Amino acid sequence: MQKTISSDKYLSLLSWLKDARMKNNLSMRDLAIKLDTPHSFIGKIETAERRLDIYEYVIYCEALGLDPKKGLDIIK
Repeated sequence: MQKTISSDKYLSLLSWLKDARMKNNLSMRDLAIKLDTPHSFIGKIETAERRLDIYEYVIYCEALGLDPKKGLDIIK
């Protein structure tokens, strides 16, 4: 079984999150401030160095104004 962090579906999910960040004109630092986390956290997520757990994913989506359910459709 392939590690989920490097699966095509998970990488598509990360791309969806990054695209949303950019469409909202948010830098990594801006999003990090909204999430009260270091900006390096955002970079590690977007480059698949670190995986989001389900709770972090929901909070991340909320910070971007996204419906977390739509992201789940990407990985189905």
